[in-house]
Amino acid sequence: MKRIAICPGTFDPITNGHIDIVMRSLGIFDEVVVAVAPNPKKTPLFRVEERMELIRESFKGLDRVTIESFDGLLVDYVREKGGVAIVRGLRAVSDFEYELQMALMNRRLDSGIETVFMMPSEEYSFLTSTMIKEIASFGGSVRGLVPDAVERALKEVFGK
Repeated sequence: MKRIAICPGTFDPITNGHIDIVMRSLGIFDEVVVAVAPNPKKTPLFRVEERMELIRESFKGLDRVTIESFDGLLVDYVREKGGVAIVRGLRAVSDFEYELQMALMNRRLDSGIETVFMMPSEEYSFLTSTMIKEIASFGGSVRGLVPDAVERALKEVFGK
């Protein structure tokens, strides 16, 4: 049986921290689905389709990583994909409280789906998409923090 993990997020934009989590997840799972959520609570910089294309570019050549979008309850999507786990990154203690609440609610909705928390590599432990957008908006360099395709897209959006 194939062990499929779902790595959900807004990914606006995807960072090297996200990529680190997905790549290390491949050491545990047979396949990882990067599931892009629209997240109506946030005002995204990139449309869902643009985010998915940037993610596809970032994982080009890796056939064990698929990129999709979803809307609705995450556990319904995981079940639909035949997933066994949700992979979430934890950067700091401040992430834990929110992620724990989400994991417990998801477990209540479907006790057959586990949540796996992974810490990013130390070099990405401070990194957020919000921080990346702010740096790029002021013309700062995000080189080495995001894939090249994302860096180009940010320069195009902010004209810097």
